[in-house]
Amino acid sequence: MKTEEILARLIAFPSVVGTANHDIVDWIRTYLTGLGAQVSVLPGPEGDRSNLFASIGPADQRGIILSGHMDVVPAAEPPWSSDPFSLRREGERLYGRGTSDMKGFLACALAALPTLASLPLSRPLHLAFSYDEEAGCRGVPHLISRLPDLCAKPQGCIVGEPSGLRAIRAHKGKAAARIEIVGRAGHSSRPDLGLNAIHAMAEIVAEAVCSADALTKGPFDGNFEPPYSSLQVGTIAGGQAVNIIPERCTIELEARAVAGVDPSSLLSDIETKLESLTERGFKTRWETLSAYPALSLKENAPLAVLLRDLTGQEPLPAVSYGTEAGLYQAAGIDAIICGPGDIARAHKANEYIESGELAACRTMIEALGQRLRA
Repeated sequence: MKTEEILARLIAFPSVVGTANHDIVDWIRTYLTGLGAQVSVLPGPEGDRSNLFASIGPADQRGIILSGHMDVVPAAEPPWSSDPFSLRREGERLYGRGTSDMKGFLACALAALPTLASLPLSRPLHLAFSYDEEAGCRGVPHLISRLPDLCAKPQGCIVGEPSGLRAIRAHKGKAAARIEIVGRAGHSSRPDLGLNAIHAMAEIVAEAVCSADALTKGPFDGNFEPPYSSLQVGTIAGGQAVNIIPERCTIELEARAVAGVDPSSLLSDIETKLESLTERGFKTRWETLSAYPALSLKENAPLAVLLRDLTGQEPLPAVSYGTEAGLYQAAGIDAIICGPGDIARAHKANEYIESGELAACRTMIEALGQRLRA
């Protein structure tokens, strides 16, 4: 099948993050099995969605993973010019939800498989397709934990997030949480009889602002913009009316950490502050929404050198957004980002990828196959 034909099939599956994905997984499994690949469908603990792992070549040798996620963000934002789950061509542009982020890369990998399967590979090529990446990389840790049962330890992992097909060696880590405070409602004329959850949350927000300000003082990594870790409160909700003591207040916050800093540790002072509110009668809840480590691959690492040779471009030192690559590196597998499309087109109406970008990515993957042959 041609790359564009495969992409059209993938786009037609509305595999929105946080929803069941059996349809897209079954289609990919059937396609790969027909090419002679060794395929494992790996159900997640949610029960209605799965990761998929496939190999061609000798799985007992150390090979390379091509990693991507099957989920996409919702397509509720206006104004789409066409059905976001039906691929539309306009000139060289192919429109649809997930074309750049990142079903374009999946399509390239799948389209290259017939050529790669015909090669006498001495080292394997693996496909690792995950779910719920858009919810904070929730699916791929379950896949990574199964790798020792599925193949010899891989030499490296190429995560195909849209990068203009230029490799990227580093990104920040991230931790995000939801905080809920429950107080006691009452009439605003008797604040002494209630517990104001918004006032209590104001103390938590103040602690977050203080922590955020402290991060601007370092540690620094000049490869990132900004060159320091960051922290922010992104949402806040609470209260019913101005004359009712608010019983409940909720915020969501995140921290993004430079390499060498545990992103979860940046939230620890806030969590400690939250726990202190229980002594004053408030009920509190801390829910971790996502957590993944930073990526930091050395300039002279074999995987970086390989991608420089395959793309003809020097890898970029870093980007500030995050990917699954940091989780592979944390598991002892060198990882790098390189995929077709542009991250600036993602998560917005009329997302697209260019046919030339797909062709270049497929060529890169087939060239990688030549490096793995006997």
